[in-house]
Amino acid sequence: MKKLSIATPKIGLTAAVALFAACLPLGAAAGTGGDYHGATASRDHYNVIFHLDAGGTPAIKKTLTNIENVLHDPRLAGKLRVELIANSKGFDVYVKNNGFEDKLKHLQAEGVILAQCANTLKELHIDRNDLYPFISIVPSGMGEITIREAQGWAYVHPSAPPEQL
Repeated sequence: MKKLSIATPKIGLTAAVALFAACLPLGAAAGTGGDYHGATASRDHYNVIFHLDAGGTPAIKKTLTNIENVLHDPRLAGKLRVELIANSKGFDVYVKNNGFEDKLKHLQAEGVILAQCANTLKELHIDRNDLYPFISIVPSGMGEITIREAQGWAYVHPSAPPEQL
């Protein structure tokens, strides 16, 4: 009996994986498929602390927009507690007449805790009266973040826009 020989091309593992992925429907190779709509909020409650340590309008706008985005995520409706902690140059967000008073009051009305680091005020010689009166003062921003993270809060530190780096 004659042995049959089938010629098969030899390809490397990387090429084989690429060939396999190319044959999958679009999105399947990445594991997302067309029906993926993000993570499911299966817990009863979520906590997140946003950290702002950069000053200037672009950094402030970006951080406040990030907070609004998470507040309006339908998956988190009725399940979310948010805090904004400002330290270092981030104190700009709370300075009177900076153009953000209405936005901050709106966020506070939605339940956002607005906190300022007392160490920053001392180190930068900022008078408490220069900040909006509805802002809470905490002993230290780093202490606030440390405590919140130990309590299981998610930590978000939006990067400053490129012009701020």
